[in-house]
Amino acid sequence: MPEEEALFVGVDFGTSGVRVSVIDEREVEQAYAKTAFASIGSNGRDPHIWWRAFELTLDNALGQIDPSRVAGLAIDGTSGTLLAVNRDGVPLGDALMYNDPCTDQDLLKRIAQLAPQTSAAHGASSGLARALQLAQDHDAHKLLHQADWISFRLSRQIVSDENNALKTGYDPVERRWPDWMSETGLPVSLLPDVLPAGTSVGPISEDLAARFSLPNSCQIITGTTDGCASFLATGAAGVGDGVTALGTTLTLKILSDKPIFAPEYGIYSHRLGDQWLAGGSSNSGGNVLLGFFTPQQIADLSTEINPEAPTDLDYYPLSKAGERFPISDPSLSPRLTPRPADDVTFLQGMFEGMSAIETLGFSRLTELGGPALRSLRSVGGGAQNVVWSRIRERRLGVPFLAAKNLEAAFGTALLAKRGAYGIS
Repeated sequence: MPEEEALFVGVDFGTSGVRVSVIDEREVEQAYAKTAFASIGSNGRDPHIWWRAFELTLDNALGQIDPSRVAGLAIDGTSGTLLAVNRDGVPLGDALMYNDPCTDQDLLKRIAQLAPQTSAAHGASSGLARALQLAQDHDAHKLLHQADWISFRLSRQIVSDENNALKTGYDPVERRWPDWMSETGLPVSLLPDVLPAGTSVGPISEDLAARFSLPNSCQIITGTTDGCASFLATGAAGVGDGVTALGTTLTLKILSDKPIFAPEYGIYSHRLGDQWLAGGSSNSGGNVLLGFFTPQQIADLSTEINPEAPTDLDYYPLSKAGERFPISDPSLSPRLTPRPADDVTFLQGMFEGMSAIETLGFSRLTELGGPALRSLRSVGGGAQNVVWSRIRERRLGVPFLAAKNLEAAFGTALLAKRGAYGIS
């Protein structure tokens, strides 16, 4: 590898710890490291624990390469995690995490009355609800998202990105904090300025450049949420590229040339340059399969399935009544009858039912204004099942491509590369 080749660092703040990926100009990973928050302290809401985990992980990753070649660094964080800071950027207490629901019904009612229906700021888990709580509890100078605060520590610039700001009320179409937000009682002056994901905010501070042996020219780049970073990591980059996450639930995402907002399906759109990342989540998925079979049984039974010979079963696999996408019906009942005596056929019927849900989901996104699906990448535990994949491929009728990488940190490193070269 040429000595002069630049390197780019992506930092992922996930639910349980920090991961760092370093890539080169060809987007080949050259270093990787991770640290669990629990290895440092028991309070994962403490920003000081975040920073210590970041230091340890970055030191580890940079120890595997020549840090003087790093041209850019970007950070992703958990969506909707917020903290209050003073004028020096020092946290005024623990953060409110992405999964901390707001219990103040007056705040939630206020947001519901003022926010447009298509805003992602609705609901007890919205960033705006947490921002209002923090503003009430602290005499704050600024309210920052998780990724914003780490970026501030590195660059001394208070900025956010369009993805982390979305659930706090940011309007990605108009690209600004909307006027209605001030009517909620939250001074917009408490919120950071917002830049597109993958934008340089300036060089790393001299003291931290020295601390990590990074060049003073290393640019700090606006990041994204961990979910968006995971999508980017797969290599999906063109309009019509989709990603299905086959985990506990079934989550679909597609890159679109226009935003899709359909709150009745839980769909809103993250802006990525001139493209939009939209998707929805079904209540079907691995949780239903595990209600009938162990992982080993699923693996064993799958070897006996012929994916080229469909069953006549017409299942809609759910673990209990209620669906949100691609059908929005809180009372939709599971459909898992008739159950054949043969477990192989029963499992195949569930695979086919979930594949039908996936197909309907991408059709729904197209119906709501998105592009037609042109390719698919799969992540999550279910993606490893080759029989299920073949059933899905036959039904969807698009090329199934291998995910480039499964780590959000890798996706954020791609943003660091984009920002360091000034690519919008």
